[in-house]
Amino acid sequence: MKMIVAIVQAKDSSRLRKAFTAANIQVTQLSTTGGFLREGNATFLIGIQDDRVQDVLTVIKKNAKSREQYITSQMHMDVEGGSAFPVNVKVGGATVFVLPVDDFIKF
Repeated sequence: MKMIVAIVQAKDSSRLRKAFTAANIQVTQLSTTGGFLREGNATFLIGIQDDRVQDVLTVIKKNAKSREQYITSQMHMDVEGGSAFPVNVKVGGATVFVLPVDDFIKF
């Protein structure tokens, strides 16, 4: 058995949750906040049998899309009159951890 932890942008979470349901994959969804952009994320916790791990990864890959977004640079300039400037960054997609599970207990 594996525990999959998948972190996606909040705007992808509804589509991903529906895709998990359609694939008969049970998930727990947590609302989280990313440290870099400080925007809403969703973290999915998925306990799954080893033979279904690839199914889960396929669903995530199909439904968590990366995109480009402009953000205001947080760099401080030591130049008088310096100002922040927009920077194009890649956001979205998914960060996924696949962890071994020693025990699974359900009460």
